[in-house]
This record gives sequence, structure tokens and C-alpha cells, in this order.
Amino acid sequence: MIQHFQYQKLYAKDLPGWSFSFTYMGEQVKGIYHKNGKIEWLSDAPEKDQDKVIQQIHDLMLFHVYGD
Repeated sequence: MIQHFQYQKLYAKDLPGWSFSFTYMGEQVKGIYHKNGKIEWLSDAPEKDQDKVIQQIHDLMLFHVYGD
């Protein structure tokens, strides 16, 4: 389960792109979420249940960024 999810804009202007971080199974995970939904990992990607983690990131970004 993802814990302590945080995100912020990459650019000062309204250009799309967000950095994110969270804790998963006791490990800090960081990445960049692109406009097209692509995830660029800045740390090691979670290996266990990676498909579920990616879906949770998409859901969280839709809620926080596009849900406003």
C-alpha cells in the first residue's frame, strides 16, 4: 500500500508534469508523472505488485491533479 503520497508541479508555469514521492513497503519511492500518464522512476521502481502500484499512482494523480 502506498503511504505518504506527495506530488508537486515540475514547472512554475502551467505546463504538465509532476514529481511525486511516497513510501511503499518501508522504501522511499520517487518519480515523474508525465502528461500522457508515463511514469519515469527516479528511484528503484517497486518490484512487488508493480502493476498495482502503478494503477494506484494513476488513480492518485487523477484525483489530485485532474480532479480539481
